[in-house]
Amino acid sequence: MEAEIKAIEKNQTWELVEFPIGAKKIGVKWIYKTKLNEFGEIDKHKARLVAKGYSQEHRVDYTEVFSPVARMDTVRIVIPLAAQRGWTLFQLDVKYAFLYGTLSENVYVDQLKG
Repeated sequence: MEAEIKAIEKNQTWELVEFPIGAKKIGVKWIYKTKLNEFGEIDKHKARLVAKGYSQEHRVDYTEVFSPVARMDTVRIVIPLAAQRGWTLFQLDVKYAFLYGTLSENVYVDQLKG
């Protein structure tokens, strides 16, 4: 959790402001995941702070949807295709990629709870 909060602060992801009258507030929650190594042993614990976006409406509270995750269907097609054509594949894991996006909307969230 500390690493996630430090990354948010370092990248100046948000700023604390007065809550405007009539604005809609959405909650946040922590998502925890235990990563295992190839032997099934605990490798690391991860924590991610997410906004409860399901309380928002598309084209009312936001206009764009972005997901940087490749679908497994796509991966299953690209790998054999690359092998067949002799292409070189590269894998990239970007930490905190969502922190670099620019929002045109204001998002107001409840206070953080650990």
